[in-house]
Amino acid sequence: MLLESFVKVGTVKPKFEVADVIRQYGDAYRRKYHVSWEQEKAMRDIVRCRTAALGGYVEECDSCRRLRIRYCGCKNRNCPKCGAYKKAQWLARQEAKLLPGPYFHVIFTIAHEVNELAEVIPCKIYDLLFHTSADILKKYGRKYLGGEIGFTSVLHTWGQTMTRHIHLHCIVPGVALVKGEGGPQVRTSKKTFLFPATEFSEDFRNEFCKRLRQMHQRGELAVAAEIVGVDVEAMVKEMESKRWEVFIQAAPNDPKIVCIYLGRYVRGIAISNYRILSIKRGRVRFKYYDNRDGGKEKVMSLPAVEFLRRFLQHVSPFRFVRVRYYGLHHSSKREDRDLCRQLMGLSEKEPTEAPKLDLGEWLQSFLPEDQDPKQCPFCKEGRMYLRSEFGGFTPLKAKLLSMLGIPALGAVVG
Repeated sequence: MLLESFVKVGTVKPKFEVADVIRQYGDAYRRKYHVSWEQEKAMRDIVRCRTAALGGYVEECDSCRRLRIRYCGCKNRNCPKCGAYKKAQWLARQEAKLLPGPYFHVIFTIAHEVNELAEVIPCKIYDLLFHTSADILKKYGRKYLGGEIGFTSVLHTWGQTMTRHIHLHCIVPGVALVKGEGGPQVRTSKKTFLFPATEFSEDFRNEFCKRLRQMHQRGELAVAAEIVGVDVEAMVKEMESKRWEVFIQAAPNDPKIVCIYLGRYVRGIAISNYRILSIKRGRVRFKYYDNRDGGKEKVMSLPAVEFLRRFLQHVSPFRFVRVRYYGLHHSSKREDRDLCRQLMGLSEKEPTEAPKLDLGEWLQSFLPEDQDPKQCPFCKEGRMYLRSEFGGFTPLKAKLLSMLGIPALGAVVG
């Protein structure tokens, strides 16, 4: 059986990987910092990803009979190699739910004063951001559109250089379902205007700070505040005195482009392997975009242990849900979405079953039209088919593989 985690977007393998940094400097990191269970699991999975340790499968050409060995992915959501096909499947499901009308990209960013608390109690801070932003969006949906809106929120905790930068990306359709005495109706926003940004930002800041203060008064932050040495009341007052800006931008109106837009943020990780330029003499060089300098591409060099510290601080807490659906986007609102479709003149209802994305077709979308993803790389005539699968190898078996000339890392052709 072909597992989704075998799939890798792109035809060029990156020269350097996060896994290489962990292999070379992971022990040094462990000696210097406390490693949580989630971080240790992420490190272990990333290092083992697409190696003999996780097993794999053998493909055979139906013409020349040559074999190709591939190794399984780890499927860890923090892994830079895994998740591309799963994300594509998710986007296919979301596309089926899209309503006609304007769409908006809304970004909620909280003040960096909260970062220290988030290191100790990440789930509480992240949940507070989710709940506050959702309530504000719903409130403004009722205020300016007169009904219930829907939206999808995705948590990111990193900036371009992997420093802690906690924010939510939300895709919000400018469509509200209004249920009144005159019967249900749909109201849409203007194509380029959803809500007044200044008023919206101030309300979000005030509500977030109010709820954070209430958590402090209930004693929910006492232990964390003592650990990091933070005066919560003074911190909240400092946050209230600052100007917060919620980014609101009109997204493309084409449903497929909206999905691509959303796909940039779903299942994201702090850094991709393709951004790493070198691992040399205890330092890691990588590319980043400097948003404060007009988005210019620059290069940063960090000590390898510091690189790992920055990367691992963004490992999600165990079972924490980073993508959430609210209002009309929630799974329980299918009937309301169908009602919106009907009121907007669409005859087709939302599919009751999630559309299935064919693996072969998805692979083909990244290749030239005349190139078959299953074509034999040796004779160029036959097609590769699955011959067998095998389980994970112990270190001894992996060593024997290497002695036989079959590397235990990555995908092997031979």
